Amino acid sequence: MSIKDQLLKLANETNSPCITIAFNTHRTIPDNQQDLIKLKNLVKEAEQRLLEKYTKREIADVLEKLEALPDQLEVHKNIESLHIYVSKDTFEFIRTNIPVTNEGVWVDDTFHIRPLIKAMNRVTEYLVLYLTKKGVHLYVAINDSIVREIENEDFPFTENNYNLSHLFSDSDDQTNKIREFYNQVDKAVHRANPEGTLQCLVVSTDDNYGLFIAEADHPTIYLGNISTDFNSPTQKHDFMEAAGEFIQKYQHDNRTKSINEMNEAVGKGLVLTDLEEIYQAAIDGRGDLLIVYQDYQQPVLMKDDRTFEIVDDATAPGVLDDIISTIAWEVISKKGKAIFTGQDEIKDLGNVVLKTRY
Repeated sequence: MSIKDQLLKLANETNSPCITIAFNTHRTIPDNQQDLIKLKNLVKEAEQRLLEKYTKREIADVLEKLEALPDQLEVHKNIESLHIYVSKDTFEFIRTNIPVTNEGVWVDDTFHIRPLIKAMNRVTEYLVLYLTKKGVHLYVAINDSIVREIENEDFPFTENNYNLSHLFSDSDDQTNKIREFYNQVDKAVHRANPEGTLQCLVVSTDDNYGLFIAEADHPTIYLGNISTDFNSPTQKHDFMEAAGEFIQKYQHDNRTKSINEMNEAVGKGLVLTDLEEIYQAAIDGRGDLLIVYQDYQQPVLMKDDRTFEIVDDATAPGVLDDIISTIAWEVISKKGKAIFTGQDEIKDLGNVVLKTRY
């Protein structure tokens, strides 16, 4: 399940209670050992707050899940931040490359998902297909980090199971077998990602990538290829530095395409720059593409369901601390796109602009 799918699921859940724990984490040893200590302290805080509102019997299943959290934390997988969601129906870990501004515990009837909205637009979640004669592995990655390896009936393809060294020999009579094998791998990638929600970056030699794409039934899901020296001794996942650079360029190119799309829409009368009009169009489901410059935020005091007053103090009573995050969520949840960018090309239109569907 992609981060976007997880976000949609979490946003639509109502339970009593819903517990959100969010904190910044560390990528490397020994610093990541601090993450476990921090999590244990946050779990204690969550338990104390829950017991002020509920009896142990009422929330026994939730308390059991909270107690298990430290044992479930795999610190070697941590990147910049960790978001944990717990209810009687949910037990989710979401790691992101974006640090959180406010660490802590939230206890409510819904989950605290606002930090994930911006994080989702700063990260690319994708698959990495590691295609070599020593084995074929499939990973879920975010930016420059492996999140997990997919292990199922198809993956990994191992040398022992498939005699890959023999298959990848240089003899010409192996060509048809290689093509058949590549087609099997492509089908296996599709089975692991049946909705096509995640695109896939391939790690292989350039020649093998060309053969693979030629035999793929689903070539459009592949972003491209990064080639490494497969003959040199390497560390596990060493290709992720190159993958991260590839994805960084991919993200930049996508933002540029979105800015160009926005500029083209100006002449068609489809672009809104007034914040209240943007909000109203977003909640009405008219938002097709939202672009926000950098970390622009705007607190507001809601007058009613559709109008608000812009204010300066995000901490004042009754104030919604960031209408931009609310707008972004409304656009995303209604099948639109939301982009946060530092590219100055968008500033001619404003800090926040919306292309509407009609």
